[in-house]
Amino acid sequence: MSNKTPSTLHTEFCGMSFNSPIVLLSGCVGFGEEYTRVNGFSNRDAGAVCLKGTTQEARLGNQPHRIYETPDGMLNAIGLQNPGVEKVISDILPNLDFTETRYIANVSGSTMEEYIEVTRRFDDSPIDAIEINISCPNVKEGGVAFGNDPAMSARVVEACRQVTRKPLITKLSPNQTDIAANAKGCIEAGSDAFSVINTLMGMAVDIESRTPIIGNNQGGLSGPAIKPVALLKVHQVYQVCREHHIPIIGQGGIGSAEDALEFIIAGASAIGVGTALFYDPLICKTINAGLLDYLERYQLASIDQLVGTLQVNQQQPAKCGC
Repeated sequence: MSNKTPSTLHTEFCGMSFNSPIVLLSGCVGFGEEYTRVNGFSNRDAGAVCLKGTTQEARLGNQPHRIYETPDGMLNAIGLQNPGVEKVISDILPNLDFTETRYIANVSGSTMEEYIEVTRRFDDSPIDAIEINISCPNVKEGGVAFGNDPAMSARVVEACRQVTRKPLITKLSPNQTDIAANAKGCIEAGSDAFSVINTLMGMAVDIESRTPIIGNNQGGLSGPAIKPVALLKVHQVYQVCREHHIPIIGQGGIGSAEDALEFIIAGASAIGVGTALFYDPLICKTINAGLLDYLERYQLASIDQLVGTLQVNQQQPAKCGC
């Protein structure tokens, strides 16, 4: 009889125990209650659920159209529609089962003061961790996104760090010049972990009316189309994170166990699933089964042994990719 320890999908992330390395991404599962109505779905299939982006006051969101399907992806410009932080804490959190999975709040805002207040309110709640969405436009700085300016990103993290003791996860935007430098500044400011990446900005055009299809003119592109970009960004951020033992939730186009394994090997300690849930609400079961099969085939005890094991070529590629 073999004494080999069986493989497991359980993993630790920022001191939280995850049943699986899968995190259901913000904006894709409402406030955590939507998928409980899907026959066959269990929150235990995911290590954590990231709630919809929450602001200080209620928001109605953008004008339609808000979603548009693209080849291998989806554009969305929902506009942070949410009932406001007080309603989330008083009406929604009490109805979530915190024994099944971990719940992560997603903090969004248009000013530094809003980030601070929403983070402060979630600190005094049962939420397990807080994700800071720094891709929001700063209305006091002419609409420049917080996440596209490394100095501004660090200031948001530092300010939020001062008002919470919960794990702080910074969601990094790919729409910036040097994502690794931004990550370094956020680590120094107090970030405990990263979500890499947020959506890429894109557009779709109606050729008959010659107008943008998305009511907000532009939207965030997600889905398989952005996976190669997301993988590279995870690899780049991991180079900064590994020396500080900072974990990453890798995300962007994951729709299979093979996709998830690529992100883990590139440096992600957990993987985010979002757009794939819209066409296969039970995809987490399939991904989990594939991950477990891989661990058993390679006689690995857990995914921790896979994180950041990418063997890169020593040759330096041309800057243009030629």
